[in-house]
Amino acid sequence: MSTNSSDALELNPAVPITASVIWLHGLGADGHDFESIVPELGVAEKLGVRFVFPHAPHMPVTINGGMVMRAWYDIVDADIAHREDSVGIRNSAETVHALVKREIESGRDPRRIVLAGFSQGGAIVLHAGLRYPERLGGILALSTYVPLANALEDEAHPSNADIPIFMAHGTEDPIVPLTRAQQSRAMLEDKGYSVEWHNYPMQHSVCMPEIQHVAVWLKAVLA
Repeated sequence: MSTNSSDALELNPAVPITASVIWLHGLGADGHDFESIVPELGVAEKLGVRFVFPHAPHMPVTINGGMVMRAWYDIVDADIAHREDSVGIRNSAETVHALVKREIESGRDPRRIVLAGFSQGGAIVLHAGLRYPERLGGILALSTYVPLANALEDEAHPSNADIPIFMAHGTEDPIVPLTRAQQSRAMLEDKGYSVEWHNYPMQHSVCMPEIQHVAVWLKAVLA
């Protein structure tokens, strides 16, 4: 069963819910962006997984000439780590924390809650997940990077020091360069995080081999 509100699209399995995936879209999209891949993952009915696809708020985005669109934070220029929108990133991370809290209050074990995101959404779930004060099930970060990286060491919560992280990226990505993602991966591994890494011959998008790898990873962390 699906429900759609101004805040999020929610897809509930027909079987009892045992786990939740909170999945954030990228810049200019909305919660429907990854709705169609749920059947491809094969976990909703098999493992009783509920999917929550929040809609980002509308805001002017500097790099796009101030055009108002759905965004988790502002981007100033093509160097995505330059003059990062700390306030916007932190506000969106608090939104994610509130969504996690809601799932826990609905009966979900936090270890069976996965945070997922693409591009801007992936940056937010990395920021939010590594700072969450209870151990979560995993972080799925596609075509993205670690935002506010210099603050992570001081702000990361020890509860998620061993959280499984899946990162995937396109080798031809013109939006978030592969080198930026590789730097984030190396930084996480240097800090002791376990990162499963994949790259694919694609641009700033997703592909079927990637979805298949995501399905395997999700089944492993939620089994």
